[in-house]
Amino acid sequence: MGIPIKIRDNYKSLSGTEKTAVIFLALGEERGSRLMERLDDDEIRMVSRAMAGLGNVTSNLVEALLRTFTERFANTGSVVGSYDSTERMLSRFLPDDRVSEIMGEIRGPAGRTMWEKMSNVNEGVLATYLSGEYPQTAAVILSRMRSDHAAKVLPLLPPALRLEVIERMIQIESVQREVLLDIESILHNEFMANYARTHGSDTHERMADIFNRIDRDTMGEIFADLDVILPESTQRIRQLMFTFEDLLRLDRVSLQTVIRRCDTGQLAIALKGAEAQQRDHFLSVMSERARMILQDEIENMGPVRMRDVHDAQAEIVQVAKALSDDGAIVIPQSGEADAVVY
Repeated sequence: MGIPIKIRDNYKSLSGTEKTAVIFLALGEERGSRLMERLDDDEIRMVSRAMAGLGNVTSNLVEALLRTFTERFANTGSVVGSYDSTERMLSRFLPDDRVSEIMGEIRGPAGRTMWEKMSNVNEGVLATYLSGEYPQTAAVILSRMRSDHAAKVLPLLPPALRLEVIERMIQIESVQREVLLDIESILHNEFMANYARTHGSDTHERMADIFNRIDRDTMGEIFADLDVILPESTQRIRQLMFTFEDLLRLDRVSLQTVIRRCDTGQLAIALKGAEAQQRDHFLSVMSERARMILQDEIENMGPVRMRDVHDAQAEIVQVAKALSDDGAIVIPQSGEADAVVY
């Protein structure tokens, strides 16, 4: 007579390690093994020991466990991927120098879009790179960059290539979105990563990110002093900063995306202390029902400190920047046309 097989049908009787073992088994050998190989040696031993001693786990228990597992993650709400969240996650398991190296490669030169980044690359470095590209590719890149920076790069190209590139720039009418995406991908994978490793991260971009989180009164004092000793750096930092007022330049769909990602309470606080034009602009892109709910919350809200208003507005700005970094929205730059190429 054989040893009776243990039957498991009580969810509460499972330990955390046993629940993990059940999930691995439910995923199947191929997918479960791919996931298990990501564990360290001690974790593999613990899960393996639990797996070997599970016995027969009923289908009802497996279903209950998987349902609890998926509901737990479904209830976490929306997530926002950004440079900051990525850096924090990497810092949990990598040394600081390795995190800095990886984030430097991801960030590249200053700028929120690939074309802004290219506009902040040293003109000599960029001219050397473009000299090895097809003239049509170089023409597209220079056409998408800021005019003032393109004017610095063109004279540094070899004369024959320069003339051909200029000719193609003149003849460019519209570039298909697929072509632009291909060029952006090449620039990111082949040029920007190497540039970041060679030249390091941009200190102006870092300072702009820090200044975005400082209250406005203090920020005004800092800029007043900084403008005296480093006027060019101050101007560049201002250009890289993104403020609550800049949200007015977002297109309707992008602003709706930002609003959906924001906490309603924080949005109400941010708009209560905003200028009437800003508040009306936000409300104008919302559905009638959502607009009435938000207006009611703003009107019934008691006195709010301006510090809390600025904090709420800064939080909304960070949501917008994270969405921009993720490619979910496009943030037009000051002085640029608001048109978006599709």
